[in-house]
Amino acid sequence: MTEATLTSTSASPTARQVWTRTRGIVLAVVILLAAAVAIAAIRSGAQHGRLDPRSADPYGSRATAELLGDRGVSTRVVTTLDEARAAAGADTTLLVAAPDLLTDHQQAGLRAATKHSSGRTILIAPDSPSLGTLAPGVTADPAISFQSTLSPSCDLPAARRAGSADTGGIRYSTSDPGADVCYPSDGLPTLLRIPATGNGDTIVIGAPDILYNNRLDKQGNASLALQLLGSRPHLVWYLPSLSDTSATDAGKKTFLDLLPSGWLWGTLQLFIAAGLAALWRARRLGPLVPERLPVAIRASETVEGRARLYRKANARDRAAAALRSTTRTRLAPLIGVSPAQAHAPEALLPALSARLDGDGQALRTLLFGPPPSDDAALISLADQLDALEREVRRS
Repeated sequence: MTEATLTSTSASPTARQVWTRTRGIVLAVVILLAAAVAIAAIRSGAQHGRLDPRSADPYGSRATAELLGDRGVSTRVVTTLDEARAAAGADTTLLVAAPDLLTDHQQAGLRAATKHSSGRTILIAPDSPSLGTLAPGVTADPAISFQSTLSPSCDLPAARRAGSADTGGIRYSTSDPGADVCYPSDGLPTLLRIPATGNGDTIVIGAPDILYNNRLDKQGNASLALQLLGSRPHLVWYLPSLSDTSATDAGKKTFLDLLPSGWLWGTLQLFIAAGLAALWRARRLGPLVPERLPVAIRASETVEGRARLYRKANARDRAAAALRSTTRTRLAPLIGVSPAQAHAPEALLPALSARLDGDGQALRTLLFGPPPSDDAALISLADQLDALEREVRRS
């Protein structure tokens, strides 16, 4: 009977109530996870083998390497800075597939090796992080070109023979008066040839499209790629890798310096969102509102339950304090002491001694004394307090 009553009167939320309250959050989490998985799958498929001369994927460059091989140009892939620096020479074209992935230390080392090598250095879609070191005097325009196919509009022989090509992307400007500026978009070129020491030069291309397998047969992409990459008998294809030990040299940068700015702004937005969510979900912005209990519990059951908790925790001090406090509260109006002074020894004890003509020290020990040392002393204290209250009522 007791178990049935407890079950039917339980105030715990049901499974349906819990689902109703949390389904919005669960749905949002599921959508975020699904979006993250979809984005990861799309990006992983799009970036696999990107600009790798060994890859036959749409965004790989194996077709370019094989066409160069047919023309007697050897292609070698390197993934470390030391290999790229050692390969720099007058008979070598060094292609850097991702210049912006290089650290400041790597950029400086690569520039020192290629500056006086009399070879050709090709930078694929470099932006502000790498241009200042690898191509001094060249700056990237913040507005990119949304027009993919462009006309040469320059005197560079390779560009004139290739004709229109898919070089649209990052646009550049240069302070070098001897530079060849080609394939302009809205007045700014997307391909630069900057002469260097001897017969060496640096080629800056604003987009990698002319090297992709799926774009090589479009426009004059193949002609332009073969002429730019095949001017020397050896081609070294540098694919920066995180396994390169030189990439771990962060200099004096702190952890926060290494974090992209997007992460910092994202963290700030998360804190703001958490604050707004806490404000939205706050239920008690004012004083507490008492609510009626769903069931009525008898006082005896409450006392018994609390007593069992005190016993389980060996909290004889708390039990004794509760007994003494309750006794003092009931005795005060019987002897003419206000409820506010019921727990003040200087007000309660003199009035109680005058009513009973008893020992004031014994009454102090009984009502305000130390906690009992064991269970037997606690039971004795309860009996004495009951006897005192009965005696006061009789008097």
